[in-house]
Amino acid sequence: MAAQTPPATTPSQTVGPFYALPGGIVWPDGPELVREGDPAAVIVRGRLTDGAGQPVPDGVIEIWQADARGRFDHPADPRPESSGWQGFGRCATDADGRFWFRTVKPGPLPAPDGAVEAPHLDVTVLARGMLNRAVTRIYFPDEESANAADPVLSAVDERRRGTLIAAASGADYHFDIRLQGEDETVFFAV
Repeated sequence: MAAQTPPATTPSQTVGPFYALPGGIVWPDGPELVREGDPAAVIVRGRLTDGAGQPVPDGVIEIWQADARGRFDHPADPRPESSGWQGFGRCATDADGRFWFRTVKPGPLPAPDGAVEAPHLDVTVLARGMLNRAVTRIYFPDEESANAADPVLSAVDERRRGTLIAAASGADYHFDIRLQGEDETVFFAV
C-alpha cells in the first residue's frame, strides 16, 4: 500500500490593506473629535506595533468615548439628558504605525451595577492579518483613584494594567498598542 500524502493546508486569509483606498473605511472627521483650538482639547498619540515591535503601517485605530461629563449621545445611556456628543474618531496608522486623536478627556461614567468607571477611551484596532478586531481601553495616568476603583481595570491582572494606562506628555497623552509579544496590550473579548 502506497503512503498517502496529507492534504495541503489552506493558506490563511487576511484582511486588508484597504483602509485608505477610495471607498475604504476612512471616517470623514478622521481623528478630530474636536476642532483645533478648542480649550478642552487633548491630543492622544501612539504607535501600533506587532509582536516583534515593528510598526503596523496599514492599521486603523477607532475610539469611542463619553463627553467631558461622562455622557454618551446614545439610547443606552440611562441618563435622561443627551450630550449631543458623537464621541467617535478613526485614524489610519502611518508608515511608522503612528496614530493620533484630538478629543476631550472624558468624564467618569456609571457602570451597570452602580459602580463608576474611570475616564477612558474605548479602542478598536483593525489591521491586515487580523480576522477579528481587537478591543482595548485607554485610561489616564492623572486619574489614580478613579483607576483604582474602575471595575474593568480592577479585573485586569495588576502586572498588566500598565498596558492600559497612557503616559502624560505635557497636557497631552501617549499610548502605544502592542498586538502580541512582551508587553502586549491587554485586549478584551466583547
